[in-house]
Amino acid sequence: MNCSKTPDFALSGLSSDPEKQQFLFGLFLALYLLGLLGNLLLPLVIGADVHLHSPMYFFLSQLSLVDLCFTTTTAPKMLKVLWSSSGSISFSGCLTQLYFFAVFADMDSLLLTVMAVDRYAAICHPLRYPLLMTPCRCGGLVAGSWGVAHSVSLVHILLLSQLSFHTNQEIPHFFCDFGPLLQLSCSDTHLSEDLMMTLTVVLGISPLLCIISSYARIFHAVARVPSAQGKRKALATCSSHLSMVILFYSTVFATYLKPPSTSHSSGEMAAAILYTLVTPTLNPFIYSLRNTDVRSSLKRILGMESSQD
Repeated sequence: MNCSKTPDFALSGLSSDPEKQQFLFGLFLALYLLGLLGNLLLPLVIGADVHLHSPMYFFLSQLSLVDLCFTTTTAPKMLKVLWSSSGSISFSGCLTQLYFFAVFADMDSLLLTVMAVDRYAAICHPLRYPLLMTPCRCGGLVAGSWGVAHSVSLVHILLLSQLSFHTNQEIPHFFCDFGPLLQLSCSDTHLSEDLMMTLTVVLGISPLLCIISSYARIFHAVARVPSAQGKRKALATCSSHLSMVILFYSTVFATYLKPPSTSHSSGEMAAAILYTLVTPTLNPFIYSLRNTDVRSSLKRILGMESSQD
C-alpha cells in the first residue's frame, strides 16, 4: 500500500444508514445551534451587567468562548458528512482541525482548573481575595493557559507531520483525532505515541489533581462554617463548576486514557460526541440555570429590552 507525507483521507462519520444520518443530522444540528446560542449569550450577559464583573464570571465568559470555538472545530464537518455522505479531507485540513481541537480541549481543562483555584481563593481566603485575584492576574492566568495549550498542541502536530500515512484511507471517526490517525501511519509510531501520551497525561491529570486539591481545601473550610445557611452559600457557586468538571473529565478519560493507536469502540465514539458537542452545549445552561446571579441578570437585560420595545 502506498505511503505519503501528505495523503488524502475520508472521515467515515457516525453512520452509513441514510435514515440514521438524517436523524443524527437533525439532532446534532439542534445541539450545535443551542450551544452557539448559549455560549454567545452567556458572555454577553456577563459583559452587560456590572454586577457580574468579577473573576469568577470573567473566567466563565472565557470558558463559554472556548466552548463556542471547540464545538465549531468539529460540528460543521460532522454535519457536512451526515448531510452529504462526503467526508473527504486533506492532510493539511486534518492537521488544522486537529490543532484547533487540541488547543480548545486543553483550554477547557486549564480554564476549569483556573476556576477551581478562583473558588478556593474566594472561599478559603475571602479577605485576601481582591488582592489575590486582581484583573491583571486573571488576565495573566488566561493568557498563560492559551500559551500552554498552543505549545502542547503544536508539539502534537509537529510529531504527526513527521510521519508517513497510507494514502486514500478512511478515518473511522467524525473528526481527525490522534488515535484513528495514528492507526493509518506507515511509520514507527512508538516514540510519537509515548510523547503524546506523556503530554496528554501531564495536561490531563495535573489540572485534575489541582482541581481535587482545591476542592479538598474548600470542603475542609466549609465544614468549619457554623451555620447550615453559610455552608450552602459557600458551596452554591461550586456546584455548577463541579458538574462541568465531572462531565468534561469523565468523557475525556473514557476516550484518551489508553494508547493513541488502539482501536476506538462505539462507546468511545459516544464519549467523543459527549465531550465535543454535548458538554460544551450544556456548560452555559448549567451555569445560567443553577446560578441565581446569572438568572437575575438575564431577566434584567430581557426586561430592559422589552421596555425599550
